[in-house]
Amino acid sequence: MKAKLLIILVFFSLLVGCVTKPADIQPVDNFQANKYLGKWYEIARFDNSFEKGMTHVYAEYSLNPDGTIKIINSGVDPESGKRSYAKGVAKFVEGENIAYLKVSFFRPFYGAYVVFNLDKDYKYAYVAGANKDYLWLLSRTPTVSENIKKDFITKSKALGFDTDKLIWVKQ
Repeated sequence: MKAKLLIILVFFSLLVGCVTKPADIQPVDNFQANKYLGKWYEIARFDNSFEKGMTHVYAEYSLNPDGTIKIINSGVDPESGKRSYAKGVAKFVEGENIAYLKVSFFRPFYGAYVVFNLDKDYKYAYVAGANKDYLWLLSRTPTVSENIKKDFITKSKALGFDTDKLIWVKQ
């Protein structure tokens, strides 16, 4: 009985550390984490349970001493007007030059973070999660041009995302 329990616990611990990405989403290669660090504003997203209704959302990324990436996400609850914060950590899945990371705000559980489009100056990023229910447009500034919005919608739609579900975040 103890052996079975141990096997189940080992199997479960292996599963919680695994993340997957949609098969047709290719992460950016030649990714430079140091250029990605800093503050990113959330321009658009699919609403989800952990950000439901939030406005003025941004994320800050910095390097931890152990090489992982520290994440501080922040947003304002529109009903209370209070800003909340969530701290997390990100680790590279396929190497530091591939923009495919696993992110955790509740260890040992991880979710996928896949940057599938990034401009050469690291001013905006298109990000997917583990499946087609998670999608974000991030920018270094609180607003982006209509051209970037249209490009984001076009590329996301071509990958099978239901862009009609996008929420444009109040900044």
